[in-house]
Amino acid sequence: MPDPPLSGYVVVDLSSGIAGAYCTKLLADGGAEVVKVEPPQGDPLRAWTASGADIIDGTDGALFSYLACSKHSVIAEPGVDSAFVDDLLAAAHAVIWSPGPGVAEDAAFGPDAIRDRHPHLSVTAITPFGLHGPWSGRPATEFTLQAWSGGIVGLGRGAPDRAPVYVGGQVGEYLSGAYASAATLASRMRGGGELVDLSMLESAILGLTYYPVSYYEMLGRPWRDARRLTVPGIARAKDGLVDIGCGTAQQWFDLCAMTGHVEWIDEDSPLSITQQANEKAEELYAWVADQTVDEIRDLATAFRIPNAPVANGANVEQLDHFQARSSFVVNPRDGFTQPALPYRMAPATLRHPEPAPRLGEHTEHYRTLARNSVPGRDSSLEAARNAIPRGEGKPFDGLRVVDMTTFWAGPSCTHLLAMLGADVIHVESTRHPDGTRLIAGVPVTEEQWWERSPIFSGLNTNKRGITLNLQSDAGRELLLKLIATSDVVVENFTPRVLESMGLTYDAVKAAKPDVVMVRMPGFGLDGPWRDNPAFAYVIEAAAGISWLTGYPDLNPFEPYSVGDPNAGIHALNAILLALEHRRRTGEGVLVEAAMVDAALNVAAEQVIEYSAYGALLQRAGNRGPTAAPQNLYRTNEIDEFGRPDSWVAVAVSTDVQWDGLCDALGRPAWTDAAELATAAGRHARHDLIDRHLSAWCAERTGDEIVTALWDGGVPVAKVLQPHRQTQIPQLAERGFFERVEHPVNPPTPHSTLPFRSSRGPDRVHVTPAPLLGEHNHQVLRELGLSDDDIAVLEADGVIGTALAH
Repeated sequence: MPDPPLSGYVVVDLSSGIAGAYCTKLLADGGAEVVKVEPPQGDPLRAWTASGADIIDGTDGALFSYLACSKHSVIAEPGVDSAFVDDLLAAAHAVIWSPGPGVAEDAAFGPDAIRDRHPHLSVTAITPFGLHGPWSGRPATEFTLQAWSGGIVGLGRGAPDRAPVYVGGQVGEYLSGAYASAATLASRMRGGGELVDLSMLESAILGLTYYPVSYYEMLGRPWRDARRLTVPGIARAKDGLVDIGCGTAQQWFDLCAMTGHVEWIDEDSPLSITQQANEKAEELYAWVADQTVDEIRDLATAFRIPNAPVANGANVEQLDHFQARSSFVVNPRDGFTQPALPYRMAPATLRHPEPAPRLGEHTEHYRTLARNSVPGRDSSLEAARNAIPRGEGKPFDGLRVVDMTTFWAGPSCTHLLAMLGADVIHVESTRHPDGTRLIAGVPVTEEQWWERSPIFSGLNTNKRGITLNLQSDAGRELLLKLIATSDVVVENFTPRVLESMGLTYDAVKAAKPDVVMVRMPGFGLDGPWRDNPAFAYVIEAAAGISWLTGYPDLNPFEPYSVGDPNAGIHALNAILLALEHRRRTGEGVLVEAAMVDAALNVAAEQVIEYSAYGALLQRAGNRGPTAAPQNLYRTNEIDEFGRPDSWVAVAVSTDVQWDGLCDALGRPAWTDAAELATAAGRHARHDLIDRHLSAWCAERTGDEIVTALWDGGVPVAKVLQPHRQTQIPQLAERGFFERVEHPVNPPTPHSTLPFRSSRGPDRVHVTPAPLLGEHNHQVLRELGLSDDDIAVLEADGVIGTALAH
């Protein structure tokens, strides 16, 4: 078996919390030597369980044991062991930093100070809002960041007669970790020597909202203006919960037929498919209630309607598909169940998880290295460091990518490559364009209506676009000719689609022997669900993310967002590892980056807690295990839609923050209750706190509440409508939105990357998303075709620049 791609790559981990731990886990999975620097009392995650289960003395919490697989641990006391930590940094290639206890608290080991003393390093800093700007250093939690992002109300999730709800679990932490890992690897590709400044708020915007600013600015209306239940969505069958979805008009027509109501099909209806489904909700729920989960799923699969069981910590590892694919493994140290790696590669080069370290287990080893340089170590590190010379361009300059993706998951992956310099050629056809061109609700009577989608625009800047009819021999031959000039091929169809056209990995490899081919099916390349259509909501249900989202007395709500961008950023990590393997060996790589595998990893805590402690985590509305009080509270304002539906999010994670809240409230008598002085007491008396906080907030505006609580050091946020993200001063300061010109649409703000690099780029969006077939002539000429050849292809319908009827 070849060495893992990142063998010899040394990463010092100065982070605490899930985001940094997950970032360094992904790097360790790729073979990096991760040295976790901990204070004498250890990383706080060692003492953490979401369920509150007791941790036996001398052991660690199960989540820590999962996230710390394959890492090393050293103890360094702040202010005492500075020279030791500097020795570690001097011999490393990258450092991952976040604010927290231990060395990270020492100003001498802040991100800027580290970069100044160790200019060769890639320094990746993970903070709630970014290192600089008006909100830098403000307190925040996963919950309040979701509120600021617009993700709590972004896609209309929830019941209209209740407060909106956040996406359960800690998905924003994992998304930030995955982005931080990819940003670190991108820095490696241009030789390091930079500070990467990652904002968890910006990660949440990209992971929990669907280009709402571009949508609103381009079309003059928000994506959603009210909360409504998804129908059928997650519904109760005879024997359990099942998720059934309609992402397209055809799926709605098929659902009508499946449930025996062909008379509902109205292709000329003025209502959207969502509105039509809501009108028929009572009949649809009655039909579901009369069937078993297996009966419904068998029928839905036959009709090619997206569907999934609703997984949780107790049942997920028993689902037949995950058993067939060995989607779960045993933790190598503590024996509980954890997800397998979030992507797979052939050849198999990723590191199998190794036991997590005990606190300080490797301290003496690294102190010895610092005192007595081991022959070979320094030279091998220097060789690894010098193997990638410092480049002055963007990280992916010179990389060519054939982008055969559609909708959100795949394009979000290739978009990150394009924004960082790759030549990404987006392949569509005039009969089957990228699905995001068709979902904006633009009337087909408008000229070039398929060019007016803000979602397509948001996902495809900096790319070139061509059309090829892959049902034709000529189209497939041209595709293979294009692949022969490329480094990476990415596709995200169900497996049968490319296989039916003969575009297997073997065929692609024959055209380009060292190609990196990335396949992003929803459920993987094998297993009983392999050919099931997969949209974000069924991925979220199957992985357990939905289970934790919503109110305990209602069926879970579909997040309807996380599954796609989460798959995209994990696929990018896999691509960067595959490219490193190719650089070292000259071999091509087949990457399988299934959406559901990435989702299982960000929902890992559920199966871990159940298998380690027998604890089934439950949804609890807007409450959660990390803070008390944690909830949404209504303000005294009328929202922009004329409703008394304005909210703030408050989350108190520490006793110090509780004191700050009490001060901001004016220390009313009820806050003096002795049991409220502890986190356990505040959890127990959450209803009492909610009553008083609700009354206090109901007399104030959101801005007044935010000012009062933030000034007191309390994590707080307005529950923002997502199309108002441009009003956040921190995003403006960091240039998160850039105005993009377009030949058909008005200039529109577009979101960028969730991180900034000291080495640039200063501007991310260079060209607008391509018009359909805009670069046909340019790309085909690069392949050696003449104008006459291209004219024949146009006449034969192999290429084109307008939708085929």
